[in-house]
Amino acid sequence: MKKFLPALALAAWAVPALAAEQFTVYKAASCGCCTGWVEYMKAKGHDAKVVTMDDVTPIKQRHHVPEAVQSCHTAVIDGYVIEGHVPVEAVDRLLAERPKVTGIAAPGMPQGSPGMSGPKEPFTVYSFGPDGYKPFMRF
Repeated sequence: MKKFLPALALAAWAVPALAAEQFTVYKAASCGCCTGWVEYMKAKGHDAKVVTMDDVTPIKQRHHVPEAVQSCHTAVIDGYVIEGHVPVEAVDRLLAERPKVTGIAAPGMPQGSPGMSGPKEPFTVYSFGPDGYKPFMRF
């Protein structure tokens, strides 16, 4: 039993860290590609709570997502906003580096991006915040 106590203590300490990795994803009921992105993120190790809405616009406004970088769904994780079909590499970099931004976005619905069908087209993920938006990563 004594051998298991350190492991149990470590597991209890790690649970809050894992809980911090859960997304809340706001999406329209009719959007299948949003579901594809959620499934992609889950396959990459991130958990998600999905909130289905008739109109996601108020969520985008509440989280200050610039109109120029908006997409179909908005996610929130650990104090950051993730807008659209952002690849896991960009999300993981954001969470590791913790820059002073509101979030990151893949504007529009880039073909072949996570959750989107078709051959992959090059696209840029932007960081955004009070000072506007700028390139964060290119795919």
